[in-house]
Amino acid sequence: MGTVASIEVPGASVGAGDVAAVRGAFDRLEETFSLYRDDSELSRIARGEQLLTQSSPAVRSVYDRALEWRSATGGAFTPHRPDGVIDLDGIVKAIAIRDAGVELIDRGFDRWCLNVGGDVQVAGTPDSGAWQIGIVDPVDRTSILCVVALSEPRRAIATSGVMERGEHVWRTQADSDRDFVQVSVAADDIITADVLATAILSGGEAFRDIATANWDIDVLTVTRSGELSMTPGMRNALAART
Repeated sequence: MGTVASIEVPGASVGAGDVAAVRGAFDRLEETFSLYRDDSELSRIARGEQLLTQSSPAVRSVYDRALEWRSATGGAFTPHRPDGVIDLDGIVKAIAIRDAGVELIDRGFDRWCLNVGGDVQVAGTPDSGAWQIGIVDPVDRTSILCVVALSEPRRAIATSGVMERGEHVWRTQADSDRDFVQVSVAADDIITADVLATAILSGGEAFRDIATANWDIDVLTVTRSGELSMTPGMRNALAART
């Protein structure tokens, strides 16, 4: 998926079979949905070699879910690139993280932290009482902007930004110094966190206000001019760090 995954499992031994099971959750989705792979089903659809109507049930199911999010966000989140190519990266990575978490739980691990390219899902709590999740500084990618404490029921946090991969998110608002260059969203599940981080990055301040009014989430944003803002819940999470 063009990124790196890591797992932290305190107080437990993780075997090769456990790692293989987690990796399999990502491999299965990448084989179907990755636009980095020429042989994936979604790449064939993008090239016009296969019609969406002829796609597998897995592709149609994820595409339908992405369309539901497009409707719910008023188009701030979309599975379509400006050129019309179907790009499901905005939801597939989160689905893979969720599925990998299921693999860990099924294998008896009740405390873990799964980090995939800065998108994080946790289960249980470490000995410190809360997972300490660093959010990278969008200006200096080698530095940490802040640390957020994650614990039940807040099990996930996702960050979407433009400083590392450039302007890869289609923005629905006019360009200005108040555009967000990075958005972090904490939620009870990784799919909500990941989708809404992308949607707020796209929709800007107006959609951030809509999102926080309609979903149970905590949000931290950084603007192009360097202004940082956060919801009360995110501020409390910062204050709760150990």
